[in-house]
Amino acid sequence: MNNTLIVIVGPTAIGKTSLSLTLAKHFNCEIVSADSKQFYKEMSIGTAVPSLDELKQVRHHFIQHKSIKELYTVGDFEKDALERLNTLFANNTYTILVGGSGLYVDAVTKGLDSFPEVDTEIREKLKSTYKNSGIESLQNKLKVLDPNYYNKVDLQNTHRVMRALEVCISSGKPYSSFLTTPKKNRPFNIIKIGITADRQVIYDRINERVDIMIEKGLVNEVKNLYDNRSLNALNTVGYKEIFNYLDGTWDLNFAISEIKKNTRRFAKRQLTWFRKDPDIKWFDYKEEALSIVNYINKKTQ
Repeated sequence: MNNTLIVIVGPTAIGKTSLSLTLAKHFNCEIVSADSKQFYKEMSIGTAVPSLDELKQVRHHFIQHKSIKELYTVGDFEKDALERLNTLFANNTYTILVGGSGLYVDAVTKGLDSFPEVDTEIREKLKSTYKNSGIESLQNKLKVLDPNYYNKVDLQNTHRVMRALEVCISSGKPYSSFLTTPKKNRPFNIIKIGITADRQVIYDRINERVDIMIEKGLVNEVKNLYDNRSLNALNTVGYKEIFNYLDGTWDLNFAISEIKKNTRRFAKRQLTWFRKDPDIKWFDYKEEALSIVNYINKKTQ
């Protein structure tokens, strides 16, 4: 296999976009995004979509190609991304996959786990529980049915918690027991690059990025999406907090501080996810791109 997928991962705001552009130009190839929130055309500022200038420099795929009103699952992405990679590899031996959504990166590089079918009645009951009793009731139920997954899932991610409960109840087995599917073979080489920094550097970069988002008009972006706030795509950091501000629940300064805090927590979870993967070669965010190019060249020789 001569075709090589260069995967760039790391916490939010670490500089993955910049590095991906540099490497794409060096290897004269295109970029596939694995950032699940950048799929949506209505969400630009709060998801840190590459700028128009950056998008012009190198052709990108799976950036703002869906509407928040469309259901687009990680399974859909796996299928679409593999088809796109097949096309891209027909013209170039390299393609770059970049993003901070660990599950979506894994879907492309390892394949998804197989889960049992879920009874729609169970799904509707869980939705009703969430509506009447809130996320905490679902969290408590998950803690009983699958303590292992409870300890590692983002408990504020309603979709993930509900999905785990659906599987637990439908199968009578812990959701985590299905997370053992053997890695699927892919018809291309995979080289994984991780970008990181000291924790304080990551936090400072996150705080700066949030301030820039506010300056660019994040509040107006969220205001225009207010009527759709119940959609799963908008149940994400940067949007939830501004919805609370628009509701009058929080003042703007507190909402901004909460975005920063929740984004820092998200970055911590990203690093926890990626550090479990022994195939990732980690580089400091200040590392010269040439060093990374040399590493890739050695891996492909």
